[in-house]
Amino acid sequence: MEPYHFTQVAVAALRKLYPEQLADSSFDNTGLLVEAPDRPIICRKSVLLTTDLTSAVADEAINRRSSLIVAYHPIIFRPLKALSLQDTQQKTILRLVQEGISVYSPHTAVDAAPGGLNDWLADIVTGEESEVVTSPSTRTIIKPIKNAPPPGFEGAGYGRIVHFDTPQALGAIVKRITKGLKAQNGLSVAVPQSTPPSLKSQIPITTVGICAGSGGSILNGLEVDLLFTGELSHHEALAAIEANRAVITAGHSNTERRFLERRLKDRLLDGILQELELIVPPVDPLQDIVVFASMVDRDPYEIVRLEDKDWK
Repeated sequence: MEPYHFTQVAVAALRKLYPEQLADSSFDNTGLLVEAPDRPIICRKSVLLTTDLTSAVADEAINRRSSLIVAYHPIIFRPLKALSLQDTQQKTILRLVQEGISVYSPHTAVDAAPGGLNDWLADIVTGEESEVVTSPSTRTIIKPIKNAPPPGFEGAGYGRIVHFDTPQALGAIVKRITKGLKAQNGLSVAVPQSTPPSLKSQIPITTVGICAGSGGSILNGLEVDLLFTGELSHHEALAAIEANRAVITAGHSNTERRFLERRLKDRLLDGILQELELIVPPVDPLQDIVVFASMVDRDPYEIVRLEDKDWK
């Protein structure tokens, strides 16, 4: 039997999980962005998942001898006119190609897919992620995708609105999000300025608008009690609280990163094994296939406290 190309198998699995037709092609750049020559002697059947593809993440992939990096955010977002070692982004791409490591970015296809990133955030808000549901709820899409979705992906779209049957205290939702995202440094919360301090945590929430990453364009003008996203601009947040809405932001990539570990890792591994079963003659799936989330990928910002020993 001729050797199969592991990267091609992994990419086929990704495209079935999150078809590229779901992505917002008006601005996004998704799919196989870097296709490196197959180097099975150097690379293992290993996939590294990351939110951002930094030089540190590239080092990690090289050290782990991965064949493929799945970078949620596309490392190539705008057209490149050259590939130079003087540019850090381009240098990372060249190093990965040299090491036989390809790069795939699903980005907004993951956002739009049913059961994808925004649905996972909705599960956190409702308590379904932690299996502690205090009120029945329904959810709807904020912005459907422009084109007809592929079969099996009906209902795909960007952003979600959660409708609770029973109002939830803002403080309870803050706790769910903090736990679900492992937001050890807390969240940024904005409430209408007329709210007495002692009543902030008790603001009743019946509807929540949700968007991973930068939610301004999706959540703008939404008639809900609470906006939950990675980031809003200063003026977007002011407009929201002036309209008597509350806002929770967790940091752009902090609304995305844990999804890789909690959902994508196992789904992709299962998808790869299913793809291997389609190969004729079949490939023994009991081999060293590894899908793992990066250990060095992190939000570029950190909260600095003067008492922290690293900053004294």
